[in-house]
Amino acid sequence: MLSGWREVTARRPWRISAKLLIISSVVTVIGFSAICVNVMLDMRRGEEALARQTLENLATTIESDIGRNIEIYDLALKAVASNMLLPELATVSKPIRHLILFDHAMTARHFGAIQVFDAGGRLTIDASTLDPAPENRSEEDYFKVHRDNPGAGLFVSRPMLFRGAYSIVLSRRISDSDGGFTGVVAGSIRFSYFHELFDRLNLGPEDTITVLNRDRTIMMRRPFDLDVIGKNLGARLDWKADNLRVGGAYAGQGPVDTTPRLYVRSSGTSPLFVVAGKPLSAVFELWRKEAYRIGAVVVALILFMLGSTLVLAREIGRRAEAERKLEEMATTDALTGLRNRRKFDSVIDIEWRRAMRQKAPLALLMIDADHFKAYNDTFGHQAGDQVLVGIAICISDSVSRAGDCAARYGGEEFAVLLPNTSATDAFKVAETIRAKVQGWSDDEVISTVSCGVASLVPTTGMDWAILVAAADKALYAAKAGGRNQSVVASLPKLSLVA
Repeated sequence: MLSGWREVTARRPWRISAKLLIISSVVTVIGFSAICVNVMLDMRRGEEALARQTLENLATTIESDIGRNIEIYDLALKAVASNMLLPELATVSKPIRHLILFDHAMTARHFGAIQVFDAGGRLTIDASTLDPAPENRSEEDYFKVHRDNPGAGLFVSRPMLFRGAYSIVLSRRISDSDGGFTGVVAGSIRFSYFHELFDRLNLGPEDTITVLNRDRTIMMRRPFDLDVIGKNLGARLDWKADNLRVGGAYAGQGPVDTTPRLYVRSSGTSPLFVVAGKPLSAVFELWRKEAYRIGAVVVALILFMLGSTLVLAREIGRRAEAERKLEEMATTDALTGLRNRRKFDSVIDIEWRRAMRQKAPLALLMIDADHFKAYNDTFGHQAGDQVLVGIAICISDSVSRAGDCAARYGGEEFAVLLPNTSATDAFKVAETIRAKVQGWSDDEVISTVSCGVASLVPTTGMDWAILVAAADKALYAAKAGGRNQSVVASLPKLSLVA
């Protein structure tokens, strides 16, 4: 029977506990949530990268268009500046002079007529007329730059009102053969060019296109705001140039308004560069909708999983409690409340192995009710059961350590296993039990018990049946000696612990 119990115990199936199930579910939820968050962040970064690429292409395209027109216009300015040095120019008529100077000049409607000013800033030649009205531009910035700086090259002015229209003035220095200053040739690009260019683009209502000079002066902006045009961002202490390096991007509040945007700067070498901006709310609009949808699904799954986990944990708890009660019922004597024989065999096997490893003494008390059969025959089985219950109570009151095991061994016989207990201490426990049973009995009928005590240190090759046999033999000696007494087994060859 003992080997069968060991086999059943070894084959007991592993069961998941409610706590382990909850921990596993929580870890799964955290891991799943982390994966979903990581996926959504990757999607967000993807949306930002796509928007950045789109804005970069837009800014580069606009800069290329502007740069190409400036380059063509600059070629016309160079031709005029070069042809002004021709000595024959002073001898030809005005129409011929116009043909010589302005045969490559721009004629588009968004580009102003090229003008030539002498060293004093006076208008001498105008591509739009043979007889220009008197005009002096000596106080203009573009004139002073060329007068004071021979190496200025192409100069792009600040946005200004030029010949009745808001424009950007392009100018070059005219020098004689010795490098001396002889005048300035200038032309203009009207704001209408930028308006027409931006109108051809499919832009959102809050998308921005900003055209800036290399000194970070705002030349043009969409949406158009005359109060912003001409401002230099270099004078803004709250806006650093590093925020938008060449070909770089910046996400956040810009220098003009408070709307958070993704800004991308073109990477060309044109005299003007372009910054394209798109509101962050528009950049992440599709991502936000997708994130809400995925988030809602994930939250629903998490709630379902946690709810299912709680239900399963509750059922597992109930099952565990039921199994505990069943196990307790299976290992408890129904009459006395002590452990039954099956549980006792399991405990003594475990404690025997532990005592063998620790080389500690293991004691056993075998207790039997005196004259129980006669008492049963005289007073009936119900009265006999009451005597057994009383003896069990006396045993339970005398055995209080956690490792001790008191069991009903069979019929009117009881067993008490006392780990790490010598024979002397075990004898004291036996006497305590015997005295309590005798004191508990009423005056008419006195119930007593006899106790057999055995204690030894297990060694390799021994079996706990030796301890049971020794205690049982001592019990019979107590019976033979007159009952109502305790007898210690004599085991000199089995390492008896006195």
